[in-house]
Amino acid sequence: MKKLKPRKPDGRTFKKKVVSPTPLTEINPNAAGIDIGSASHYVAVPSNRSDTPVREFPSFTDDLNALADWLTECGITTVAMESTGVYWIPLFELLDSRGFDVLLVNARHAKNVSGRKSDILDCQWLQQLLSYGLLNGAYRPADEICKLRSVVRSRGNLVRDQGQQVQRMQKAYTEMNIQLGNVLSDLAGVSGMAITRAILKGERDPMILATLCDWRVRSSQEQVAKSLKGNWRSEHLLSLRVAVNMYDAYSTQILECDRELESLLKTLEKHGDPSPAVKRRSPSRNAPLFDIRVALYKMSGVDLTCINGIDVNTAMKIMAEIGPDLSRFPSAKHFCSWLGLAPGTRVSGGKVLSSHIPKRQNRAAQALRLAAAGLRRSQSALGAYYRRMCSRMDKGSAIVATAHKLARIIFALLTKGEAFVDAGEKAYEERYQKRVMENLKKRVKEMGYVLTPISA
Repeated sequence: MKKLKPRKPDGRTFKKKVVSPTPLTEINPNAAGIDIGSASHYVAVPSNRSDTPVREFPSFTDDLNALADWLTECGITTVAMESTGVYWIPLFELLDSRGFDVLLVNARHAKNVSGRKSDILDCQWLQQLLSYGLLNGAYRPADEICKLRSVVRSRGNLVRDQGQQVQRMQKAYTEMNIQLGNVLSDLAGVSGMAITRAILKGERDPMILATLCDWRVRSSQEQVAKSLKGNWRSEHLLSLRVAVNMYDAYSTQILECDRELESLLKTLEKHGDPSPAVKRRSPSRNAPLFDIRVALYKMSGVDLTCINGIDVNTAMKIMAEIGPDLSRFPSAKHFCSWLGLAPGTRVSGGKVLSSHIPKRQNRAAQALRLAAAGLRRSQSALGAYYRRMCSRMDKGSAIVATAHKLARIIFALLTKGEAFVDAGEKAYEERYQKRVMENLKKRVKEMGYVLTPISA
């Protein structure tokens, strides 16, 4: 019988020689799998390493140390565990400090591999997949960056909770029919807090309260005084007092996080001061009191705030989540895929079934989306790109596309160490028009015509 040549879906034969897949071989014999739980962990090692290859260890610290000692006795060098809640963090940090190569795997990826039997425990299944090299560890920055990330996340939670207290202050004023929020742009600003503290001290004269406004307030003192006439019910004043006290308490905790953040960033300094020519931005609200832009530059060697749409708060969140070292990602495409900003690649039979972006919780991607949404009125190349995307697709997809572009720029800056230079809106529009004209000329030429410009 004549041997048939392999063919493509359209009937053409393959030019390259078809190589049959190699059988699975055990490439990591010193592998162990751990099934993480809240009260105990199940650990599996190769059957020839111990009389009881599967053991259960409680989640107490002494038992975790005993778990690490047992893995060392069994000659284990690589460990795989699923990311179950936050229960994996203490064991991960302990094993990493003991010199083990720990892989944090996605439970969905481990379950998608077929061939599992019902009588195999989760830890045995993880150990078997890891021994054949079928598991990839999730990206986790260095331990110093993880400390920085924890402080930044705690600070973000405090800022969010503090904002809720401002809303409670606004509600108390509304219930008293004090329309202070309609004449002041920021109730938690200098003027708003000065008036609020004076009210809590017992001042009720609207004209005296209006004189506490800062000179930058656009509303006149008469308008401010008119807004301060209402009913001073005791229960609403109590709600206002509680909200202000909580606001001050959160401010104290935020300052404590800022001191810890500044101390951590000093230990991560690897570069000198930024160049004076670097574009400076005005400090944004809720930013740390110290110069976070200079501190981030000394850590990474690049200034992310030079990118349009990225302020110091956004740069702080991004650097705390990803760190300055992106060598774990082979390319910008892998980095954007990890962020959850790359389109899906569901292709079957040469046909794209779906390019839907899977939902993924990523704080760095969320910060990039917010930065992309802020480019709506930016007179820059990125602003022009965002507006062009809005003309082609819905606003949500345009934000994701622009965030994807920001992620590629950040990857290039951190891997190459180059400074960002904005070409400007005009240069971007000229390049876009040139590209459109080249495509039009190509299409017209294929149809047998010549595209001639209209003479002035």
